[in-house]
Amino acid sequence: MLAKRIIPCLDVCNGRTVKGVNFVNLIDAGNAVELATQYSEKGADELVFLDITATVEKRRTLTFLVQDVAKAIDIPFTVGGGINTLDDVDILLSNGADKISINSICVKNPNIIEEMAREFGSQCVVCALDIKRNNSFDKNGLDGYEIYTHGGRVATGLDAVEFAKDVYNRGAGEILLTSMDSDGTKKGFSLDITSRISNAVSIPVIASGGAGNMEHFKDVFTTGSADAALAASIFHFGEVDIRDLKRYLNNNNISVRL
Repeated sequence: MLAKRIIPCLDVCNGRTVKGVNFVNLIDAGNAVELATQYSEKGADELVFLDITATVEKRRTLTFLVQDVAKAIDIPFTVGGGINTLDDVDILLSNGADKISINSICVKNPNIIEEMAREFGSQCVVCALDIKRNNSFDKNGLDGYEIYTHGGRVATGLDAVEFAKDVYNRGAGEILLTSMDSDGTKKGFSLDITSRISNAVSIPVIASGGAGNMEHFKDVFTTGSADAALAASIFHFGEVDIRDLKRYLNNNNISVRL
């Protein structure tokens, strides 16, 4: 059995790490390089860095900050935000990123998934799907979910499960699934849709949005069938220690790297 991964996330705005609730009401959470260093030392399996306003502001990701973070850590590093071309991908990989997370461009130009996979390998292509419950997509008694882009600001009219299958078929190596309904609430991950997408594709699914305690991670790895779990504020503000979390999961028969 592959070990489940614990992944802290740095949501960056104006060069600082921030955190909000349901993608709004952002508050400062600290220096990105300092936080990244702490997580690398505390046993995080990977780190995700998302420049959350790059797409809305129509600019590239903060490359200088990516480079500084990459130099400070020795774990796999995923970077996203404002990526529109293969040149953008190449710049970030050249500055220390191991994987590239794409979001809005997946909808605008889904062919870029195939192009990235062909040019750089599927292993570095992470499709970040921001989803929100929408009963117009309900089917067979199950809640429906819609894909959103531009930092959760723009509804696309796309069904989340069907779109997840599409990005998988185009060559994505992983899916980063963020529930906008659960984001920042600390009430637990959205287990139903996480499980449905995890079982609909044959690539790893990273669950994001809603982590509030250690039991939530256990639930998303068991009931939610996730391969990895991402969280931000509970790590940033010291509510959950990564080493303690891994010991808890190990004691509950969930394979993790200790």
